[in-house]
Parts: sequence; structure tokens; C-alpha cells
Amino acid sequence: MRSPAVEAAFRAVPRHLFLPEEPLRRAYADEAVAVQFADGVATSSASQPSMMAIMLEQLDLRPGHRVLEIGAGTGYNAALMSHVVGPAGAVTAIDIDAELIARADRHLAAAGVTGVALVSGDGALGHPPGAPYDRIVLTVGSADIRPEWVAQLAPGGKLLLPLTVRGSQLSVALTLGADGVLRSDSVRSCAFIRLRGVGAGPETTVPLAHPGLSVQPAGDDPVDPGLVDAALDDPGPVVGADGVLGAADLWDGFGLYLALTTPGACRLLANGSGRGAQELTPMGPGLGTLALAGRDGLAAVVADAADAAQRARGTGIRAFGPGGGDRARELAAALERWVAVGRPQAAGLRMHVLPGTRPLAPVAPGVAIVTTEHCRIVAGWDAAA
Repeated sequence: MRSPAVEAAFRAVPRHLFLPEEPLRRAYADEAVAVQFADGVATSSASQPSMMAIMLEQLDLRPGHRVLEIGAGTGYNAALMSHVVGPAGAVTAIDIDAELIARADRHLAAAGVTGVALVSGDGALGHPPGAPYDRIVLTVGSADIRPEWVAQLAPGGKLLLPLTVRGSQLSVALTLGADGVLRSDSVRSCAFIRLRGVGAGPETTVPLAHPGLSVQPAGDDPVDPGLVDAALDDPGPVVGADGVLGAADLWDGFGLYLALTTPGACRLLANGSGRGAQELTPMGPGLGTLALAGRDGLAAVVADAADAAQRARGTGIRAFGPGGGDRARELAAALERWVAVGRPQAAGLRMHVLPGTRPLAPVAPGVAIVTTEHCRIVAGWDAAA
């Protein structure tokens, strides 16, 4: 928290009333709390309080703002926003799940919050009756920026969403310019449950024949799982590369840099078992690593370098398949470039989002163009953006 308005909202709205079945210690812990499951998979959660504070600061709410929240959850975030925008503002929260809307209604009533309108519907389509909105915020992850959200945003308004950019989910605050282009104000790492309904998007993680392993492409082009499986059957040596990597670097540091700059980037993911899983790094609930795939081989970052001296100074990269050595050298060179430019992280990334298929001006070297169904995202770090 940085602003008095956000602090005042957190002090005024009692979180435990939005998690009535949880003990106080868990309700106020700085962690996400899953509140709904389907087939053992969480479909809704109360977000981590510190992440909520980060996003509220990104949103930059002001008294009198009209806000649309997509993903009502427990209703707690809507209550915080209602406190900030005050009686002159308006908060509408929409959710595809009618049961979640009913629960949020009960929670808001218990907390005495009256400035929130709840709507049962598919938030991918927005909520035209309340448009235009000064702020639109998603509390669910999306791989695209839908035209409905842009159309319902007031000129100069802000769209905040957990946006998946080549495998990394980023909380991106975007301001709508007079030219119709959305420009990022801030970017933060995040992890949210994905959007459901018409905006859910395709599943990009593909299971491999190796038990417990899957591959997630980190570029616009698919990765052939058969070629990955064949390469994994032919493991080669581990080579060293300068630059120590932590788990966060595999996603939103070097992982994001590799995905935006190097064709063939992907992630190998494991559920904790399977061949080679011991060489992967804990990432969220499972294990994973970065890899670079080609038609003749694969290279992957491994948790343990070949010897103690290498572990102390850098990262191990294992080659797989006949062309794995070439891929390993490419991966090591990319790591060296990332280190040389200051190990850029997600927070330094800048984006321009061009809705539709409008022509693109030439982009600077080191700037990536990410194409989705409804827009193109021009992304790069400060030096290149």
C-alpha cells in the first residue's frame, strides 16, 4: 500500500466477513484462499491481500469513478473499491457463476456495503448498461484483451487485468489513449485463476508421453510435443552458463525475456514426478524449467549444475537430442544477454496494445509483437520500448 485511500479501504472493510467459514488467522493471512472447486481444481479464490493492494494502487481509483469488476469472487475487492470511489462513484461486479454472485451479495450485506451492484453474466462481454467506465478491472486471468472491454472504457480510462504474455501472467494497467491505443502504466507479476466462458481461450499446456511432464510454448508458434518427447529420450551433458537463476526468474525475469526475444522458447512442467523431475525447480504447486526447442533437439535449464563450482557461479543447461548442443549454446547466449542488460524483470516491461488489425509502425530491435485473437501487443523493456 502506498496511498492513504487504499490504506483507509483496507482498514475499513473487514476481510473476515467475506470469508465467514475461515478462522480469523487464515482470513487475515497474506495468502490467497480458494473458495470454490470443480473436480478438485480451484475455480474461485479470495486473492492474496498484498496482491490486491498492488492492483488497487495500479488502478489509481478516485472518488466518483465508475468501475466494472470482472470476477466478483467473495465481493471483498468490490467493497474495497466502493470505499475508495465513495458515494459519488459506482462499482459493478459481474461473475459468470450465479452462486458466487449470491455469496458476494450475502458478504456485502454482512459488511454493510451498499455501493456495489452485482450482475450474473459473462464478464468477457463486459456490462454495457453501466458503460462507459472510468476503470475496468479483471480479477481473473486472460490471454487476450477483448474489444468489449475497450469499447466500454471511457476515454482516458484504465483497464487492469492479469494478462498472459507468452506464458507469464502479468498484472498490467493500461490507459486508453485518444488514438485508441492502450499503453501500459505499470506491470507486476501475478498468478490468477483463468477467465471462464467465451473468453477462456485455448489450453496451451500440452501433456507429453513422459509421465508427469508437459510442455508450455512461450511463443506464438506451437511446440511439437512429439519432438520434445524424442529429445528427452536422448539426454546429453550439462553445460554451465554464467548467471544464477531463482524460481521467479524462470517465469517473469529470464523466462519472460527469453519468450519475447528467442524463437522456440518453452517451459517444461511437472507434477512432482516423472523422469528428470529432480532437475526441475519448484514453481507454484509443481515443478518446472525453461527450455529452448528445435526440430533437432532441446536444451533446458536444470536445477543443479555439473559441479559445486559451477553451481556457485551460474546455471546448468542440459542438452537433449542430436541438436541439443546447439540449443544449449543458444540458451546460454540468451542468458548472457539478459544478464548483460541488467536482468530485466516484469516490472520494467512496457506495452502498447493495438486493438484489431491496424497497421503497425516498424518496431525497434528487441521489441516483440505478441499476436492474440483480438489485438496485437508491442512489448519491450525501457531501453527498447
